[in-house]
Amino acid sequence: MTVFRGSVLHFLDDPGETDDPTAWELFEDGALVVDDEGKVVFAGHAWAVPSRLRTGAVTVDHQGYLIVPGFVDTHVHVSEADIIASYGEQLLQWLQRYAFPAEARFGDPAYARAMCAFALERMLAAGTTTASVHTSLHPGSVDAFFEQAQQRNLRMLGGKVLMDRESTTPDYLRDDSVQAAETQTRELIDRWHGRGRLGYSISPRLALTCTEDMLTMVARLHRERPDVWIQTHAAENPQEIAQVREIYGGRSYIDVYDRFGLLTDKSLFAHCVHIDDADRARMAATGSSIAFCPDSNMFLGSGLFDIEAAWRQGVTVGLGSDIAGGTSYSQLYQLNHAYKVAQLRGGRLSAYRGFYLATLGGARALRLDEHIGSFRPGKEADFTVLDFTATPVLAHRTEAADTFTERLFALMVLGDEQAVAATYVLGRPAYERSRTRCGHRP
Repeated sequence: MTVFRGSVLHFLDDPGETDDPTAWELFEDGALVVDDEGKVVFAGHAWAVPSRLRTGAVTVDHQGYLIVPGFVDTHVHVSEADIIASYGEQLLQWLQRYAFPAEARFGDPAYARAMCAFALERMLAAGTTTASVHTSLHPGSVDAFFEQAQQRNLRMLGGKVLMDRESTTPDYLRDDSVQAAETQTRELIDRWHGRGRLGYSISPRLALTCTEDMLTMVARLHRERPDVWIQTHAAENPQEIAQVREIYGGRSYIDVYDRFGLLTDKSLFAHCVHIDDADRARMAATGSSIAFCPDSNMFLGSGLFDIEAAWRQGVTVGLGSDIAGGTSYSQLYQLNHAYKVAQLRGGRLSAYRGFYLATLGGARALRLDEHIGSFRPGKEADFTVLDFTATPVLAHRTEAADTFTERLFALMVLGDEQAVAATYVLGRPAYERSRTRCGHRP
C-alpha cells in the first residue's frame, strides 16, 4: 500500500456551464492511497485515511503539489513526431508535403520503435497516461507502438491507418487492396486487442483518403468486433470538406460516415470544426465522440471548434494534441488554446471544466472511464503531479492568487510540460523531473 500526500483533485461528472461543485472533489490537504496492484483504494482528506490503510504503508510526499488523474489525449499521431512545427501549409497541402513522407519512414521497424518510444516518453513527461493513437499504414508500426506501450504498462488505444483512394493518397503510402487491409487489421486485432491494457482502434484516416469499399469494410469489421474502437477525422478543413462533397455527395461530412454505419458508441472523430446542429444531434444519438484539437486547428488554419454547441447537444468531447498538426504534447498547453478558442467563439471554458475535459472527459470520450479518469476506488491509479511554481511567472501568479480556483486557472493557462513534477502509471513512477522549484509553495 502507498499513500501519496498532496492536494488531490478529481471529477465525478462534467461540471457544466455553472461549475457545479458536486461534480468534483478537492482535498487541499489530501491523500491518494494505491494498493500493490496499482488500483485506487482511497482519495480524500489526509486526516481521513483509515488506520488499516496507513499500517505498513509507504508514504510519498507531494505536499504543495496538485495530484490529478493522468491526462487523456484523445488524438495523436506518433508517426508525425519528426514534423512537429512544420511551416506554412493548411491541412491537405500539409499532408502531402510533410505528413505522408514522415509516415512512410515507419515502414522501417527499427525507426518505428524508436519514434514510438520517443512519443510515449514525451507524453509521460507531459502528464499524459492514455491516448488514442494513429500509427501509420504499416502493420509493423502498430506492433512497434503496442510493444512500447506494453513495456510501460500503459492503457493505450491505437491502430493501423487505412487509406486506399488513388486520387488523394501517394503511391508510396496506400493500401494495396481493401482485402489486404482487412487481413492485416484482423491479424493486428487478434495480436493486440485486450492484451494487457491495450485496445485496438480500426483507423480509416479520413473519408477523403478511403474508397467506399474501404469504409464498407470498416463498418462490417466493427459489426463483427464491437469491442474494438473506430477512430478517424472529420470536417477539419473547408477545402477537405469540399472534396469530400465532390466524391460522396450527401448533406455533410458526418453524414458520409453515418451512411456507411461508422457512427457508433465506440467511434471517435477528430476535429469536427465545421459541423452543424444536425451533425451534433446525430453524433449524440449514436454515442459518437469528438476529439477537440484546438492547437492543431489554429496552427493549420482549420477554424474554431464550437465546444459549447457540442456539449449543449450532448456530444461527448475529449481533448487532443493532434501531434504533429498540434505543436505540444502537453494537455495543459492544449487547454490554454481551448480556452482561447472558446473566447473567440463568445463562450468560456472554466478551469474546472477544462481539467474535467483533460481527465474524466477524455476517458469518457474513449469509453474508458470504467478504468481511468477519476480516483474512485477500484480505478487504475494513473495520475499526474503538477507544480504550481514550475516557472517564475506561474509561481508569481500563484502566490498572488486569492483562491484555489484562481490558482487552477493560472495552471491551466500558464502551465505546460514544465509543470509536470511526476507521472505515475498504476501507482508506480513513470516520469519524474527535478524538484527544483520557483518561488514559494502555494
